[in-house]
Amino acid sequence: MRDYLKEAQALAPELAELRRAFHRRPELGDREYETAARIEAWLRGCDIPTERLLDTAVVGRLTGGRAGKTAALRADMDALPLQEATGAAFASERPGIMHACGHDVHMTAALGAARLLAANRTELPGTVVFLFQPNEEGDGGAQRMIDAGATEGADAVFGCHVSPELPAGHVGVRYGKFYAASDTFRVTLTGKSAHGAQRDKGADALAAAAELVTALLSLPKAFPHDRSVVSVGTLHAGTAGNIVADRAELTGIIRTLGAENRAAMRALFTRTAEKTARRCGVGLDLELRESHPGIVNDNGITRLVQDAASALLGADRVRVIAEPTMTTEDFGCFLLKRPGSFYHIGAGCALPLHSTAFLPDEDAAVTAAALHAAIIDRFLREG
Repeated sequence: MRDYLKEAQALAPELAELRRAFHRRPELGDREYETAARIEAWLRGCDIPTERLLDTAVVGRLTGGRAGKTAALRADMDALPLQEATGAAFASERPGIMHACGHDVHMTAALGAARLLAANRTELPGTVVFLFQPNEEGDGGAQRMIDAGATEGADAVFGCHVSPELPAGHVGVRYGKFYAASDTFRVTLTGKSAHGAQRDKGADALAAAAELVTALLSLPKAFPHDRSVVSVGTLHAGTAGNIVADRAELTGIIRTLGAENRAAMRALFTRTAEKTARRCGVGLDLELRESHPGIVNDNGITRLVQDAASALLGADRVRVIAEPTMTTEDFGCFLLKRPGSFYHIGAGCALPLHSTAFLPDEDAAVTAAALHAAIIDRFLREG
């Protein structure tokens, strides 16, 4: 097995320059045109053919010297609508837009892996497909890439995210349920207005909404063996302090782990809303929109990731993550189509993701590039 870490460290100056270029010129979801062009130029420099999908998505295909399986590697491309406050010399040049979630590192790592694997292509048994995905932070680009055929022929798919909870040079793996599925909701309750002194002549939509919020926030107690979260983010009702509100609207998000829990929570949520509306004598309009499906890693492939990481970095730098996270990530769409594994790379920055001061260490991209290459090499050779 090649020493991908040593080779990645030799690329460190180029990877740092590449990461800084991405960081200086961030672009929002589905507008990553300059980013996509930079990715294509790098891949062409590695003699890897590219294809554009969805205007800004880039797919590169590296064919090894021998026939074999196909591994896909995904990196997200988009930035966030935040004003950067890192003070970095390579801070965003675009006001109100910054890479606050590490996608600049994700792209750099995937492109570093492409360079490492391309240098080894004659010995590589199989094919590597590099998936550069737009709009992860918005409505998600993963499913649209899948619908456009990006994962056709892939035997497994891999991806990573930088983690503030890990030091630079460290890796986190998680078996099974990892990231939460998400469903957004909008509930509109319609009552009847009346004078505040004659509440009995009206139907109070605000009171119904208050009762419903309390009921919804307690729903996770029905799932004691798996974490779930219901968040109500907005509640709008009423026009004056002495009038019974005839309309109330609340919005929020449900987060669950695994397909079974997701279906059960959606059903319970709907029953609770209907029951509350009937009891309060108000009308109900419920919009429950399915969003990201969550991430459930394949255990066998995750074992391969853990073994490859331990061989590359040392077992003391590889952590098995004990608890799933309730954040969401549309990488789960890929895992519904193909088995695979999503893992964490130490950011070397303890500030939280989406912070205006979040700035991963430059070594994170070097570690991730070497790890991606080692994982994919091992997956293809063990076929």
